[in-house]
Amino acid sequence: MQEFDPRRPTLRLAPRVFTAIAGLAALGLGWKLTAADVEAPLVKAPLDAAAVAALQHVAFASAEAQPGFDRPQSIPVKVRPGETLEGAVQRAGVAPEEARLVVAKLQGAIDTVNIKAGMAFEAAIAQRRSERGPARLIGLSMRTGPSSTLTVSRTFDGALKLRELEEKVTDETKVACGEMNGSFYASVANVGGTPAVISEAAKLFSHKIDFSRDIHEGDRFCLVFDRKVTESGRTVEAGDLEYAEVKGQRFYAFERDGKTQFFDELGKNIKGFLLRTPVDGARITSVFGMRRHPVLGYTRAHQGVDFGAGTGTPILAAGDGVVLEAKRWGGYGNWLRIRHAGQWDTGYGHISRYAPGIHAGSRVHQGQVVAYVGSTGLASGPHLHYEVWLKGQRVNPIGAKVPQGTILGGGELASFKSKKSRIDRMLADGGSIATSEDTPKLALASLKAAPALR
Repeated sequence: MQEFDPRRPTLRLAPRVFTAIAGLAALGLGWKLTAADVEAPLVKAPLDAAAVAALQHVAFASAEAQPGFDRPQSIPVKVRPGETLEGAVQRAGVAPEEARLVVAKLQGAIDTVNIKAGMAFEAAIAQRRSERGPARLIGLSMRTGPSSTLTVSRTFDGALKLRELEEKVTDETKVACGEMNGSFYASVANVGGTPAVISEAAKLFSHKIDFSRDIHEGDRFCLVFDRKVTESGRTVEAGDLEYAEVKGQRFYAFERDGKTQFFDELGKNIKGFLLRTPVDGARITSVFGMRRHPVLGYTRAHQGVDFGAGTGTPILAAGDGVVLEAKRWGGYGNWLRIRHAGQWDTGYGHISRYAPGIHAGSRVHQGQVVAYVGSTGLASGPHLHYEVWLKGQRVNPIGAKVPQGTILGGGELASFKSKKSRIDRMLADGGSIATSEDTPKLALASLKAAPALR
C-alpha cells in the first residue's frame, strides 16, 4: 500500500470533472442566448411599464459598465432637407460605421432611403471621457405611428437589437384641472389639454371672459373632454369638449337640434348674442368716450373700443349675421360692418385684409374669422377698432346690454340635468389639480435631455 505523504496534494477528480461540465453548460447556454439576440432582428411586444423599463435597462446596462464613456444623453434629431437618415444619425456625434449599422438594422422595418425632411427620432449617445474619438450609440427610438415606436438598443454583448413596440389605444374621458400659470393655452396644455380642446374652450369663454384682463395667476380651471389615449398616457386623438370651467364659471355641453351647445348649471345657453372680445388674446388699448386722437392730435369722441394686436391677427365675427359693408371708409381704413338680429350691428376698422369669401351679402356665424388686424386708415399702429350699433346709433361695446341666450325646459332640461350629474360625479372623483403628463422616453431613461440638433 502506498504511504500517505502530507507534502503531496491529493488528486480528487470528481469535483474537477463536475466543475468543468457545469462551466461548459453555462458557456453553451450563454452562447445560445447571445446567438438568439443576434439572429432575431425584430421583436414585437406590447408596450407597458414593465416592457419600457426592461428596454431601458437593456439599452443602458452595457453603457454604464463601459470604461472610458460618460453616462448617455438623449439627443432629439430631425432630418434636414436633402439629408439621409445615416447622415442625421451621424450628426448626433457617432462614427460613420456606427451610423451605417443602425440604419441597416432599421431597413427591415422602415424605408430608410426615401426619408422625408422633418422626420424625428431620439438617439441615446455616450461621450468618451477623454473627449477624443466618436461617441457611442446606446439606443435610438422613432415613432412610426400614433401608437407604435421602433427602437434600436444594444444587448449585453454590444450587438444592436431592433424592437417594435405597439401601445394599446383606449377611449377615455379626461378630466384636466389645474391653476393658471402663464397663458391659458400653456396652463391647460400642462395638464394634458390638446390644442384643439384649448382653442374650443377659449372661444367658449370669449362670451364671458376677457382673457387679457379677467384671468390672473392661480385662477382655477377644469376641462373634461373625450380622447383616445395610449398606455403611456399620450393623447392620440382628442374628441369632444364635455365641460369647461374657469374662475367658477361652469359650462356643460348638450346636444340640441343636432348641434352641440353649451349651457350653464341652470340650463341657460351661455352663447351670448355678441362676443365680448372679437380678437383672441388681445388687450384693450382705448375705451369708448372722449379722448385725444393719437394721429390727429386733438380731442374728440372715440365711438368704439380699440384692441391692440399684431398685424394679421384673426378678427372674429361677434355674432351670427350678414355682412352689410366690406369697403374702404375714410379714417377707418378697410372697414367691415355686420348686421345682426334685432337691429344690432358690429363694425371693425383698420383691417389689413378680409378673409376669403367676405363681401357685402355674405352670411357669417359667431366666432368665424372674417378679417385680419392691420393699421389702414388713421392708425398709429396695428389694432382693431371695434364698434357696436343699436338701431343705427353707436353704443359702448363694454356696457351694451345685448340679448341673452335660450333656456332649456321640459324634457330637454331633464336630459341636460342627467348629463350634468354624470360630469359632476367625474369631477368629484378625478378633478383634483393635475401636473404635467410625462411620456416615457424609449431611448433614454431618467436623464436630462440634451439640446436638439438643428
